[in-house]
Amino acid sequence: MLETLTAADAVELAVVERSGFVESRHVGAAVVLSPEGEVIARHGNADALILPRSSLKPLQAVACITAGAPLEGEQLALSTASHVGTDRHVETVREMLVAGGLNEDDLACPPAWPSDSGARDDLVRDHGSPSRIRMNCSGKHAAMLRACVATGWPTQGYLDPTHPLQAHIREVVERLTGEKIAHTAIDGCGAPVYAMTLTGLARAIHRIGSASERSPFALHRVAGTLVRAVRENPWTIEGPGKPDTIAIEKLGVFAKGGAEGVMVMVAPNGATVALKMLDGSPRASTIVAATLLARAGALADADVQSLAEALPLAITGGGSDVGVIRPGIAI
Repeated sequence: MLETLTAADAVELAVVERSGFVESRHVGAAVVLSPEGEVIARHGNADALILPRSSLKPLQAVACITAGAPLEGEQLALSTASHVGTDRHVETVREMLVAGGLNEDDLACPPAWPSDSGARDDLVRDHGSPSRIRMNCSGKHAAMLRACVATGWPTQGYLDPTHPLQAHIREVVERLTGEKIAHTAIDGCGAPVYAMTLTGLARAIHRIGSASERSPFALHRVAGTLVRAVRENPWTIEGPGKPDTIAIEKLGVFAKGGAEGVMVMVAPNGATVALKMLDGSPRASTIVAATLLARAGALADADVQSLAEALPLAITGGGSDVGVIRPGIAI
């Protein structure tokens, strides 16, 4: 029996306050690592298994680059993104594909409308339709295809867990987390996603987020280059006005949210947090992660307050702000 996160394992990470009344509580688990990678705080059971969802993308991106995908700058940053499907995102993904002799039909992610409201409205006015390249994971899929082209692996079936690319990604995931894969599931985009502990996820993200581009080890050099690309191009990772992009712009962190309330964040000094909201809601994940890093001395409280003011945390009533989503008593 797999040990997954349960309510009994969870602690209060955030609350929703309306007119001075706590209306809802988000419980979950979190782990914080020091700049050196040592566990310095645990909240709830950080050793229970979770699915990292899109917070796995940095690991998948590193694996694609080590397999030979020749990506740099904005294209490299988009390989680890959950983008909102703006025209700028789409054009960059299209460039990734064309440079590898590929096109949108090679993508195996499902068609989707862009989640950016402006881009979606423009498509509707132009009588457009959902497309694979607008799907939020298309950058990751383009990177996977480029890795296949670079190595000579078949592009057909590249999402099959037995495909050589996915076998390579799995090996890299195990190396970075320091854990054997406990379970393989299928993510919303169709790619394999692997069960791991929050501690293992934090360990992997710390190794990526604190890696040096001058390391003697190729995997670390790739990771360092990836993180720099994201920090230099925060619009790629999600989109204007979105939590991951705001956090990177405001704090200089490396941040990557995942579906079902998963979040990983690395401070500039290498301190790292990984968390999972048990109810799957992402609405408090970014501010909770930043607050945990501030508690660890890795971020300034004033900077985290500035982040909170930029995030959509206000609770409204009658058209006015009457409350806020804020970190809970566990942190």
